Amino acid sequence: QLGASSPCPPPAVVRPDPDAAIPPINSAALEQAIAGLPAADATAAIVRVGGSKGSWSGVSGVADLATLRKASAHVRFRAGSVTKMFTTAVVLQLVAEGRISLAGTVQDYLPGLLPASYPEVRVGQLLNHTSGLPAPTLPGTFEWAYRTRFKTWTPNEYVALAVRNPIEFTPGTRQHYLNTNTFVAGLLIEQVTGRSYEHEVTARILRPVGMRDSYLPGTSPRIRGPHHKGYQSVPAGFDDAIPYGDSHVVDMTETSVTSTWASGDLISTTADLEKFVKALFSGMVVPTAQLAPMFTVPDVTMYDECGNQPAVYTSGMTRLVLPGGIVAYGKTGARHGYAAGVGATRDLSRTLVYSVNSTDAKASGQNQRTLGIAVAAFAEPDA
Repeated sequence: QLGASSPCPPPAVVRPDPDAAIPPINSAALEQAIAGLPAADATAAIVRVGGSKGSWSGVSGVADLATLRKASAHVRFRAGSVTKMFTTAVVLQLVAEGRISLAGTVQDYLPGLLPASYPEVRVGQLLNHTSGLPAPTLPGTFEWAYRTRFKTWTPNEYVALAVRNPIEFTPGTRQHYLNTNTFVAGLLIEQVTGRSYEHEVTARILRPVGMRDSYLPGTSPRIRGPHHKGYQSVPAGFDDAIPYGDSHVVDMTETSVTSTWASGDLISTTADLEKFVKALFSGMVVPTAQLAPMFTVPDVTMYDECGNQPAVYTSGMTRLVLPGGIVAYGKTGARHGYAAGVGATRDLSRTLVYSVNSTDAKASGQNQRTLGIAVAAFAEPDA
């Protein structure tokens, strides 16, 4: 129809500026980004900014709603999909050791894992989410997530459920960000090394980098040591709902993370994740010769109803062009009650790590609180 708006907008193009300079720290913007907690959208926030143009750290809110104890910067939290950076890094270490090839196929390394009807899926396609592997068909409601929050999944069970569905597209032709890719990458790590995914991440990254407060919980639903409680907003009549201002929440602090395993089970701190991003970008985690995939976005479009938006994910991270043309790389993650993020410029002139106890951390669309933190971390100082 003439004049009707297209359901598929043209591709969003924000061009990087190679001459864009990182501004000094905007303390006022960062303070404002985490001000007023606890609030309807979040109960606590921790932010840590570093780099050659200065550093800043801040904390706001309460550790739990029962005692209203003040939040602390020195606590553990669920990092969610930030875990994918670690899984990808271990695979690339194994590539550097000559034990895995990015051009090798899942079918060769893990025979029988994928249906015989599937086309060849290459390891590199797992890492940059161009594999075409589908997600498992599961209820997408919070009610289901709450009822099954203590269920223990095995990685093979998760992948088997996913590959009951047909391949989504010819591998290498589109990009669809899905946990299935990193589950298979975790199984690949175990197959090649003969040891558990948890052992390999701990021995290869957490210990060498000095991430003493970070760990992979396995089947435990608890967070060891000091931590903030995580809450999810629910309707008033929901089971176990507790009043929270003008709304209600349930406590999601204790929950199984086996449903995300190598895609999202890491427990960490802002100080530890800052150590990690500095070591990773400096070539101390993955040798420089093998690090390029983590900073390379494949030249394909996203797998969505429009199919015209360019890919944004690298192997293990996201590439983001910020206002002013500054390019940053990093990863966000969300578990119910916990939203986390790690990001930096390639030259480490600006680093950012945050944890926000969001009351709707896994909502579709952009989390405005975390988006505000990310923008503030790279904003020009106030005049």
